[in-house]
Amino acid sequence: MAQTLRDQLPASGRGERGWVPPGTHPDPRPPEEADVVVVGGGVVGWSVAYWLKMLEGRRRHGMRVLVVERDPMGGSGSSFPSGKTSKCPVSLPASSVTSINTLECQMSPPLTSSSSPLDTCSSHPPRTLLPWRPPSSCKGLEDEGWFDPWTLLNAFRRKATSLGVQSCSGEVRAFVTSANYMTPPAPSSARIKYVHVYMPDSLEYQPVACAIVVNAAGAWAGKLLEAEGLPRGLCRPPLPIQPRKRYVFTWHCPNGPGLSCPFLIDTSGAYFRRDGSGGNYLGGMSPPEEEEPDPSNLSVDHDYFQEQVWPRLARRVPAFESLRVRSSWAGYYDYNTFDQNGVLGPHPRLENLFSAAGFSGHGLQHAPAAGRAVAELVVRGRYESLDLRRLGWDRLLDGEPLQEHGVV
Repeated sequence: MAQTLRDQLPASGRGERGWVPPGTHPDPRPPEEADVVVVGGGVVGWSVAYWLKMLEGRRRHGMRVLVVERDPMGGSGSSFPSGKTSKCPVSLPASSVTSINTLECQMSPPLTSSSSPLDTCSSHPPRTLLPWRPPSSCKGLEDEGWFDPWTLLNAFRRKATSLGVQSCSGEVRAFVTSANYMTPPAPSSARIKYVHVYMPDSLEYQPVACAIVVNAAGAWAGKLLEAEGLPRGLCRPPLPIQPRKRYVFTWHCPNGPGLSCPFLIDTSGAYFRRDGSGGNYLGGMSPPEEEEPDPSNLSVDHDYFQEQVWPRLARRVPAFESLRVRSSWAGYYDYNTFDQNGVLGPHPRLENLFSAAGFSGHGLQHAPAAGRAVAELVVRGRYESLDLRRLGWDRLLDGEPLQEHGVV
C-alpha cells in the first residue's frame, strides 16, 4: 500500500528529499511530502497514525505518515482536558472494537507509565454500600472504569513515533486539489494534492505533497473543510462538527462515597467519579442546547457549578451538600450537531480525504477503534475488524441521523 500511495503523489513530490526520520532533525518545519497527512494530534489522530504503521507491517519502504498538530501541548484540544475519560455505556452497540487492556499488550513502552490508567469496577455493589444509587440504575459488570487521557495520548504518540511517524507543530489552513487545475465545468470529484501547513505564529507555510489526508481535527474538523482551496461545491453537505465548551470541576468531600464509588452519570445529566483516594472527586454536566457557553475561549463559568451542577449532585449524594470546590478547567467537545455520533470514512467527493471526528465527548473511548477502522480503509481499502459503514458520510447525504443518546 505504501508504494501505491507514493505513486499517487504529485510529480514534484516523489523524491526522498524532505523526509527525515523522527527524532533526528531539530527543524520543526514539516517535510515536503508525506504519504498520509493526519490533521490533528489528539488521541484520535495519533491512534490513526499508530494503526497505519501497525497494519502496514514490516516493509522496506514504509508509509510516510505526518501528524500535524497546532497545539502540541494539548491545552486547547479535546483529549487532554477531558474529565470523564471513562469506558461507560453508550446508546449504540459496537462502540469499541479495541480495548485499553488489549492495547496494553501492544504498546512499548506500555500504557502504564507509573500506575494503571484503567480503574475498573467489576462487581455490582449492593444497595447497602451505595445507598444513593437509584433503584433503576444500570451498572457495567465487566471492563468498565476510567483511565488517564494524557497517558493514552502519549502512549499512542510514543509508539507511533517509534514506528516512524513524523509530527510537526502547525495548522492546516489551505489545500491544493486536482480541481485547481481543471477548467469549467466544475468536476464531480477531486483529489487533494497538497496541504498548506502554516508555522506557529507566522504567515509562512510549507506545502506538503500527499496522497491521503485524514481529518482528525476534533472540534475544528468542520472548519477544516471550509479551508481555502477546497472546492465549495464538493464540500456539500458540510461536516456538522462544531466546538462546544465543557467545564470540569474538582472538589473535596471527606464524607463522600468511598472506594466502591463507580463513575456515575445521574439522570439529570450531572456526572462524577472519584479522583484518587483522598476524598476528592471530579465531575460536571453538559448544558442544554439553548445555554451553550461561548466557545471562543476556555474561561470557566464558576457560577455554573454553584447553580446547575452542585444542586443535582447534592440531590443524588447528600454528602455533597458540604463539598468544597478545589479547581476547574474547560475543554472542547467535537460536537456533531447532526446526531452526536462520529463521522468515519471517505469523503463522498474528495476522493482521498478520510474523516475521524465528531464523537461528541466519546472520542477517548472510541479512539482505539476509530483509529484502527480508518487505518484499515487506508491500508486495506475496507473495514476488517468491524463494519462501521453506518458511521460514514451516507447518513449525512441522506439526512438520516444515527442518533447517540448517551452524550453527557
